[in-house]
Amino acid sequence: MTSQTRLTALRYVMIVTGAIFAFGLYPLTQLWASGWSWGVGHSHYQMMIVGVYGTLGLCLIAGARDPIDARSLIWFTVWSSALHSAIMAFQALSDPAERGHLFGDVPALLLVAVALGVLTPRGAQLSVRNGQGVRQAA
Repeated sequence: MTSQTRLTALRYVMIVTGAIFAFGLYPLTQLWASGWSWGVGHSHYQMMIVGVYGTLGLCLIAGARDPIDARSLIWFTVWSSALHSAIMAFQALSDPAERGHLFGDVPALLLVAVALGVLTPRGAQLSVRNGQGVRQAA
């Protein structure tokens, strides 16, 4: 995969992930509660998570314009998604009532972490154009 193809793929992954976080998370909690909504009944926690992930989603969409400059945001998304997925997996395995999450939000967040992590350029893959001061993926 060329660096330009990789950067284009990263942009698409950021936009799709951002759109799902911003606009799809709440509907998923309503349509498939056992895979996306923790606990039973009304929860203040759920709306806080929807708000935080909605904000992250909008930031990912905005960051897709220049993923090189948005690397801190991308790596935050990678590591927080991986950790959140691991914690939820442990909790779902510990509580039989939450096992549906092993097929819903747990693998979804792990997929987000892997996709963004694999596509994001790292130090050796970044270069500066001759004297123009414009960074590009190498």
